[in-house]
Amino acid sequence: MVSSHHLAKEDIPAIPPEVTGEELDRDALRALGGLERDYADRIARHLVMCARLLDTDPELAYRHARTAADRAGRVGVVRESAGIAAYATGRYAEAARELRTYQRLSGTRDYLPVIADCERGLGRPERAVDIATSAEAKALQGDDAVEMAIVLAGARGDLGQHAAALAVLSRAARLPHSDAASQRLSLARDRVEALAAGMDPEEADWMEEPEDREAALDASPPDDATLFDAEEGSWCGRQELGGSGLVRGNPALKGVSVP
Repeated sequence: MVSSHHLAKEDIPAIPPEVTGEELDRDALRALGGLERDYADRIARHLVMCARLLDTDPELAYRHARTAADRAGRVGVVRESAGIAAYATGRYAEAARELRTYQRLSGTRDYLPVIADCERGLGRPERAVDIATSAEAKALQGDDAVEMAIVLAGARGDLGQHAAALAVLSRAARLPHSDAASQRLSLARDRVEALAAGMDPEEADWMEEPEDREAALDASPPDDATLFDAEEGSWCGRQELGGSGLVRGNPALKGVSVP
């Protein structure tokens, strides 16, 4: 089903003339091959702009991706881009819908961690837990499995289950994964421990000396400690792993050059 989140005509973004669409990954261009040539070229140019702008101007990147999805919603790579851009701009319900559609079109499950994190963003950590403990999630491997574990730990934290969150991260550390995933696991664990101690995890990030961390973590949390700010996405999930973290980038757009 094509999404109903159509942009108004005046919101459709312009594309610089130097962007041709040929900057796309070869597989992405092949996926657009079923469209009429001029039409496919314009969709490709919007996808290029989405990839280039996602880190610097996610709202404009979203408009490019949404424009492409409004016009070619049956193409998997287009729905994938729309989902990534929606996630990056905090449109979690839309992101989950787009990425579920992409998974149906492509037959992959690579975005299950993002979909689960969208449920957290919508204030539904129980649903995130259900996704993260599903048979589909258990079939994930490598960094995808680690990312799912980090989201699951975040959801456990949302529910106040800090010991369970730490156990999830400890098991994930034993999985095969990249150095980048290892760093994300370490950050996630630090933040779980900080929040369990009633600390602001942003302050914990600045504590570089081990003794500073240990002293702070030994303190008892205040009775009114806020463990998760659903609006800010303050730990182990969207803020740390969105954009350049959890959403590593649309694989089909990996060949796009950033000027």
